[in-house]
Amino acid sequence: MSEQTTGGEILVRSLAWAGAEAVFTTRHGGRLLGPVLGRSGSGIGLTHVELPHGQDAGHAATGYAGATGRTGVCLASPGAGATEIVTPLLDAYMDSVPLVALTSGSRSDMCAMALSLTKHTMQVTDAKDLPATVLTAFHLASRGRPGPVLVDLDEAVLRSRGVSFVPPGEVDLPGFRPCVVPDREQLRRAAALLAESRRPVLYVGGGVIKAEATAELKTFAQLTGAPVVTTLMARGAFPDSHPQHFGMPGMHGAVAAVAALQKADLIVALGARFDDRVTGDPATFAPCAKVIHADIDPAEIGKNRRVDVGLVGDARRVIAGLVDAVRHDDREQHAADARADRHLWMQSLRRWRGSYPPGYRTSPGSLAPQRVIERLGRIVGPEAVYVTGVGQHQMWASQFIALEHPRSFLNSGGAGTMGYAVPAAAGAAIGRPGVPVWVIDGDGCFQMTGRSLLTCAAAGIPLKVALINNASLGMVRQLQALYYGERHFSTDTGSPEAPHYAALAESYGCVGLRCERDDELDATIRKAAEVDDRPVLVDFVVDQEEMVWPMVPPGASNDDIRVARDMAPAWDSTD
Repeated sequence: MSEQTTGGEILVRSLAWAGAEAVFTTRHGGRLLGPVLGRSGSGIGLTHVELPHGQDAGHAATGYAGATGRTGVCLASPGAGATEIVTPLLDAYMDSVPLVALTSGSRSDMCAMALSLTKHTMQVTDAKDLPATVLTAFHLASRGRPGPVLVDLDEAVLRSRGVSFVPPGEVDLPGFRPCVVPDREQLRRAAALLAESRRPVLYVGGGVIKAEATAELKTFAQLTGAPVVTTLMARGAFPDSHPQHFGMPGMHGAVAAVAALQKADLIVALGARFDDRVTGDPATFAPCAKVIHADIDPAEIGKNRRVDVGLVGDARRVIAGLVDAVRHDDREQHAADARADRHLWMQSLRRWRGSYPPGYRTSPGSLAPQRVIERLGRIVGPEAVYVTGVGQHQMWASQFIALEHPRSFLNSGGAGTMGYAVPAAAGAAIGRPGVPVWVIDGDGCFQMTGRSLLTCAAAGIPLKVALINNASLGMVRQLQALYYGERHFSTDTGSPEAPHYAALAESYGCVGLRCERDDELDATIRKAAEVDDRPVLVDFVVDQEEMVWPMVPPGASNDDIRVARDMAPAWDSTD
């Protein structure tokens, strides 16, 4: 038992004991813990990062978690400041990100407010309960389906004196026993369906990355020879360079990836949830497919699509179990006819991939946003971490950057949070020092949380921001152009000259660059990449009229996927 300390010191020691490495706060939120976190000689080793706003702190913690796989920690200021983390809580909840959010002295019932946005909420009124409560929060956030946990602290708890840090024992929660090992009989049933399938597809979601199951996925894919599609949250889970990878499915997915799901006779869903952005009209989605659905959360099995075989468990163990079951299934070993049909199936998908590659138009005197992102990915390479905002640039990044590794592509998928990128990238850069971190953001998103660059500049964090500046909310503008007769409303975010983003970056202590011409593109990217002592923002002034293609119209069938504005669907539904 240590010497008597304050409640704030107990909290910091509890966080370190639970495995925290960094705590993201606001200046007001850190006023009670900052002196403890920064105290020389404390021996605790926690990094304390102050951001301008509670939302920034929350997104920084989720970016840290997404880039590292470890639980992120944020602390919000009292009162109204506590409500600033509601958006990051929603974001973490929708995207299954392990997060422990601390609020102190809230003048509203934060636990009640956050109940629908978290896995669990807890209140602490006595400092002696801090070690066990914090350890429990980390346990809940990271076990089973990851997600956010809120711990609300009475401000008097942090100020209290005369208490001692007592290391907590093992966490034992009888009501929380996530099933991580899949049922063997269900694995055998899944193997039987695979043996009979002529047109299987592996539909990979973010749960595979969360479970650190990418090596097992590659083994399983190569064993079955099945095509692989990776959702927006799973980009990087399977190498883009692998011949079995057909890209991202969904509303703005690759034609071949959408076809793989739509025309399959068996979908093996691994850590994916059949989101409506992937399925389009659910009544017409994959009409001939049987479904094997694996997920750590039993509530997801059969929620959006009828399932033939459900596999509840950790994705790593599920996929390893499927590999073993397929290897020991006699039907798979003797299904020569099925293998011949699978060869034809792969040929069809390769034909669609070759017929509809990612593309864009170039116009003299303008800079195509797709080309900016494509060149950025090629020059910077696959070893970097790319963090996107939400909108057109997010879709272009998923289409035009070749991703080879998990945790190299971070974005807000479920909630679609504008303003996610810059603070999340700050957290990613702190979690993975020495790894290049590039933000790909839109001007609309950047205006919401670009203030986080101030923290990065003060700390010498050399993240890079590629600002895709079309002076509008591009995705909204695209929908208004396509479905509202070009009647544009509330989409302008300024002009190519105002705000002057490069000058704004310089005012924050960053390097500000600007690029408007294609012949300056590569040199500008390389110049930004060479800066290693502070952040860089590059204002890429791009064509406002560019749209994201392919596209499945909102609410339509995936069979109606189109590759350009005035073109017919990529295939006939009877194909």
